[in-house]
Amino acid sequence: MFKKVNRKAVKKRKHLSIRNSIYGTAERPRLSVYRSNNNIFAQLIDDIKGVTLASASTIDKKLKETVSKGNNVEAAKTIGKAIAERANEKGIKDVVFDRSGYKYTGRIAALAQAAREAGLSF
Repeated sequence: MFKKVNRKAVKKRKHLSIRNSIYGTAERPRLSVYRSNNNIFAQLIDDIKGVTLASASTIDKKLKETVSKGNNVEAAKTIGKAIAERANEKGIKDVVFDRSGYKYTGRIAALAQAAREAGLSF
């Protein structure tokens, strides 16, 4: 008999393993990405103080007008550009990219590429 794989437990273990090696500071915060079925979220987090410095998502009131659907690559590019602009307003240029255990493809890669093009370096 085969054992059924608990995908939620696998993802949680992978995420905690990544978080053990990645942390953000005020000078170089962590760019955390969360991808749901309908939306995508990005946050700049200072792990030492435990505060969010900036955030952008497809449900944000300012960005919701420019994004028709929140679960496609175009929406991810918009969020990547927006988080980079908000970081530049706060004087942040360097970040640590936390993909939260997601594969670096599709929406995650599009968000990262748009953030790099808008001025963030990681």
